Amino acid sequence: MTEELLVAIGENRPSTLARATLHEIRTQKKVMGTVHIIFGPQGAGKSTYARKLSLEIQGVRFSIDEWMHQLFGPDQPQPISFSWVIDRVRRCEKRIWATALEVALAGGNVVLDLGFMKVESRSEFQSMADAAGLSTQLHFIDAPHAVRKERVLTRNAERGETFSFEVTSDMFDFMEREFQRPTDKELCAAI
Repeated sequence: MTEELLVAIGENRPSTLARATLHEIRTQKKVMGTVHIIFGPQGAGKSTYARKLSLEIQGVRFSIDEWMHQLFGPDQPQPISFSWVIDRVRRCEKRIWATALEVALAGGNVVLDLGFMKVESRSEFQSMADAAGLSTQLHFIDAPHAVRKERVLTRNAERGETFSFEVTSDMFDFMEREFQRPTDKELCAAI
């Protein structure tokens, strides 16, 4: 693995582990982890599923909602700006990937609960894992529209374990239009 490749996949300053070549890792017969990519529309149960999966496989879970809430929630402008959110999501994704890469190269499984609303973003993370010699597993989570919307509204009211920020009806409807259903290829590879 070259330093250029690591920079291209989001690692601004490769750590000692990340700088190791795949050849070195393979010749040491190092077991590498699997990158689990959780995707589906809002309210489908992705975060709940990711929590359970990470316990089952003893993996490290990365949730974009938690990162965004912790790092940027207090600074969120009102009204919220889509471009403001997307810029910060991209920053979080880069840092999450850099950390997840180190975990997986060290042999740990990682569970990415990053929304993955677009086919392109799912493919991008699969390609980055593949470039690092890591295996991936897609997990498609879905539920009927009415069930998902009710879950989101209930989560807003209860502010329970999976609550990070309020999703208004307008936000839900916007994200509903943004979500790209899985391709046939994705469905064949997904659990």
